[in-house]
Amino acid sequence: MKTRTQFFRLCFLILVFIFQACGQSSKKNNTQTSTMGNKINKPGNPYYSNTDSTKLNVTDAEWKKVLPEDVYAVMREADTERPFTGKYWNTDEKGTYYCASCGNKLFRSGTKFASNCGWPSFFEQDNKKSVVYKNDNSLGMERIEALCGRCNGHLGHLFDDGPPPTGKRYCMNSIAMDFIPDNK
Repeated sequence: MKTRTQFFRLCFLILVFIFQACGQSSKKNNTQTSTMGNKINKPGNPYYSNTDSTKLNVTDAEWKKVLPEDVYAVMREADTERPFTGKYWNTDEKGTYYCASCGNKLFRSGTKFASNCGWPSFFEQDNKKSVVYKNDNSLGMERIEALCGRCNGHLGHLFDDGPPPTGKRYCMNSIAMDFIPDNK
């Protein structure tokens, strides 16, 4: 009986992703970023700093003014990008991943692994404060939502089916992250 319930939950989840994919616009991420040394500049976003880890308390109305519409939808409204479409789901370049809203350091590329789920996956966060968690009971299932530890922006979800040494899989939205290669 438990297997049958799991099967129906999986089917439901697949249908939700299909409907989300059909309903999402094809707006291009218009985030203005430029890599200068090991910093990312985001003109128009006064909250972005990949060197400051001070906790932010910014209203959704203010985030809406400074974030591109597609980034806002994922990070502030917990939307999900379509699987296999994000810019980081299938990359193996060495570097560091930062929050696309505030610049908080999230993950190092050495903790990224190929999970074949369609989103970038990591087995460990950068430090114990870089990602925080919240119970998510949406879509008829129990999950753990992963949020930026600095701005509380939605990054994705945390699952217990990752590789050693942690056994965790941080399943992240590419659009919720910026990347700086080690060679910059």
